[in-house]
Amino acid sequence: MWGDMLFKNEVVLLPCMLVYHLCVWYPWRTEVVEFLKLMIQMFLLTLTVAYLAKSISGNYMISMLTHIERQFNIPTSVVGFINGSFEIGILLLIVFVSYFGTKLHRPIMIGTGCVVMGLGCFLISLPHFLVGRYEYEKMISSSSNLSSNSFLCSGNRSQTLTPTQDPEDCEKEIKSLMWICVMVGNLIRGIGEAPIVPLGISYIEDFAKSENSPLYIGILEAGNMAGHFIGLLLASYCANIYVDIGSVNTDDLTITPTDTRWVGAWWLGFLICAGVNVLASIPFFFLPNMLPKEGLEDNADVTNSNKEEKHQRKAKKEKRGITKDFLPFMKSLFCNPIYVLFVLVSVLQISSLTLSFVFTPKYLEQQFGKSTAEIVFLMGIYNIPPVVFGHLIGGLVMKKFNFTVKKAAYIAFCLSLTEWLLFFLNFMWTCDNFPVAGLTISYEHERVQEPLYVENKILANCNTRCNCLTKIWDPVCGDNGITYMSACLAGCEKSFGTGINMVFQNCSCIQSSGNSSAVLGLCNKGPECTIKMQYFFIRAVIGSFIYALSAIPGYMVFLRCIKPEAKSLGVGLHAFFIRVFAGIPTPVYFGALIDRTCLHWGNQKCGKPGACRIYDINNFRSIFLWLPTALRGSSLIPAIFILILLRKFQLPDKTDSSEIEFVEMKLTEKESKYMDVPRSPEFENNRELKTRL
Repeated sequence: MWGDMLFKNEVVLLPCMLVYHLCVWYPWRTEVVEFLKLMIQMFLLTLTVAYLAKSISGNYMISMLTHIERQFNIPTSVVGFINGSFEIGILLLIVFVSYFGTKLHRPIMIGTGCVVMGLGCFLISLPHFLVGRYEYEKMISSSSNLSSNSFLCSGNRSQTLTPTQDPEDCEKEIKSLMWICVMVGNLIRGIGEAPIVPLGISYIEDFAKSENSPLYIGILEAGNMAGHFIGLLLASYCANIYVDIGSVNTDDLTITPTDTRWVGAWWLGFLICAGVNVLASIPFFFLPNMLPKEGLEDNADVTNSNKEEKHQRKAKKEKRGITKDFLPFMKSLFCNPIYVLFVLVSVLQISSLTLSFVFTPKYLEQQFGKSTAEIVFLMGIYNIPPVVFGHLIGGLVMKKFNFTVKKAAYIAFCLSLTEWLLFFLNFMWTCDNFPVAGLTISYEHERVQEPLYVENKILANCNTRCNCLTKIWDPVCGDNGITYMSACLAGCEKSFGTGINMVFQNCSCIQSSGNSSAVLGLCNKGPECTIKMQYFFIRAVIGSFIYALSAIPGYMVFLRCIKPEAKSLGVGLHAFFIRVFAGIPTPVYFGALIDRTCLHWGNQKCGKPGACRIYDINNFRSIFLWLPTALRGSSLIPAIFILILLRKFQLPDKTDSSEIEFVEMKLTEKESKYMDVPRSPEFENNRELKTRL
């Protein structure tokens, strides 16, 4: 019997002893240790690529919201709900993933999330292949059998030009609702992103040196911003391509990318994003769940043994009751005033950033009269690089000087206050409304601004004889610099050319020194608006850099005010509250406020209003600038209370938590002494060998 047991133990132990001695005494032991040192850097690189992939798709989605709005002819409030569906998807899993995800294989869960994000991007692009061609609103289609001049000023106009009012068409259009597929895809994309941030941050916090943690988080944020930059460039490229490219003759188009009816190839970028997210997931399935603590690989074997025993005991406790410590952790977080105040600060600031970022393309398009593609490209050039450098410099400064928690908090507050004050400069660089006859100015060309759209002002003495439709939006620009809602309302009687090169002449409403002609499209706002837009982006460069500098010190204060064992849950709850109170409701109510500033709505086939064509920029500007200013300013109030509380609470002197780890290790050693019981020498020898291995 004893011989059999000895034989069995030798069969198991001898190979292990051989491997152990090879690792200890042979030259490649150093290579194994060096490989273990590199594992955290390998995970950091892989996670940075995942951050890059998720931010590409996220930023592309935000940049294409205007085109999705025009494609499906929906109001801005619905677009805000589509954008908020991403936050709903994260909300469904964020708390579960943040707490229970640490009990499972974190790299595999992050990789699975990347795959799900790829699936969501594919679903978003799917409606393009299920619906027909995009038909923008115009006076007459190229397939009509009417004469070429039937959309001009004529007293004998038939009713064939009136919008389709067939109840079947109306019912069919309501039933299609393909934008719901976009919303579901965006929701699935949010579900996929849920495990990436909390599990990735907790993994780095567990296995990286505490003094390296700010730098690593700065690298992640830099990768995130680089993804934003690539997403904006991709959006700018796709926005210049017509949505039905390859299936229509673009020479027949009567609109350009600057037209408010233009829809770019929004679906193309989502297919690219789907492939990038799936490729980014592959390395995670080959990474280990546990790593040696960075910086402890060269310590004595006794230290490694103690650390391993500590992790083993912690794992056993977690397995005995997976929900046993959930409520205590929740209680400790909600009883932590610094944590609660920081969550409030984050909600207010993210609400402000969401308002500014999601609707910036629409605002700048209406404010300065530029195309979405140009605006998105400029946003990428001016906004993203300073944010990347700001995060990197912030992480390097935190690592170099190793600021105390209190100093980090003061630095973050002062930088945030400076950026908020700079934001007021945006009120200086504004432009007036597009000069549209009957909407923003009178037909008498006195340039009297009319704040609200009144339908009976669309008609004037110069076009009442033309029997024009007053709800069709097919704008033309007169040589007097005034825009008219259609060539008919401009009183034009002749047209020359085809497609975008069409020219209208003999326009009775255009009073100018020329031949009273007009061309398709809105009139430009002039060179002074272009100069003001440059000033707007220069301020954005400075503000983005300062805000990014404050992000890393502020986030390190947030991490250090949470107990180590509740850190993953704290990060998850922080993201949860941001989604509930900022990410989901903000785009919806802000979109509803923007809809109230609309001057003219597009028309669906059934005659119901669709997407807005032109806004009252004065009211739009008030909402777009004052609401984020108020939210960001109010976030400074709880930030002041955080500074006051930091004077009373005893937090670690440095943002590095190595001392906490050392104290925790010593307590674990004392606890193990009291828990030890006499054991046989054979058992101790086997235990020592297993511990070393």
